Amino acid sequence: MSKKFLDKAYDLETPEATLTHYDRWAASYDAEIAENGYATPGRIAEALASVHPDISEPVLDFGCGTGLSGLALRRAGFQTIDGMEPSREMLEQARAKGAYRHLTQIEVTDTQPITKGAYRLITGCGVLGTGAAPPAVFDMIMHALPRGGLFVFSYNDHALADPAYTGKLNEWLDCSAARLLSREHGDHLPGIDLKSTVYVIEKS
Repeated sequence: MSKKFLDKAYDLETPEATLTHYDRWAASYDAEIAENGYATPGRIAEALASVHPDISEPVLDFGCGTGLSGLALRRAGFQTIDGMEPSREMLEQARAKGAYRHLTQIEVTDTQPITKGAYRLITGCGVLGTGAAPPAVFDMIMHALPRGGLFVFSYNDHALADPAYTGKLNEWLDCSAARLLSREHGDHLPGIDLKSTVYVIEKS
């Protein structure tokens, strides 16, 4: 199976290196990920639908990449999906899919790209983790949510092994700033035998 860019994705150490990598990967991303059985977008969409049956409410797909997560949300019935993504090349791929209402390019240095309270539903599919967004992005997303808002996201096995990421989640849960509604470990990229845990948390 092809892993030309995938092999390098978990060794990126700076936001700038990550952005460059994903810009270069954009054109072949969907094909390479599909070859390896990318399962997490569908799992996240189903997890959100299972706890939030109002599929008319807007969803922010943060770090939307080429739009595979937006397509999965559409398949789960969600009708209004906005995407945010730092890679311009990835956004072009997402735009071509027609799954989104609005797509916004954000700066990797922007500490608060989401207007506070603008969305009650935010997803992060494969966004938080080694070689991707740093743990601080978790706080940024949670601060942007209103009380009762939902964050549905995944940690792949690399992120699960990193206490900086699991610790960030536990910080919110342990002080009751958020509560865990569901957690399920399952397939992420079966082609490289990588799994992920999909979480649904509600801001208190």
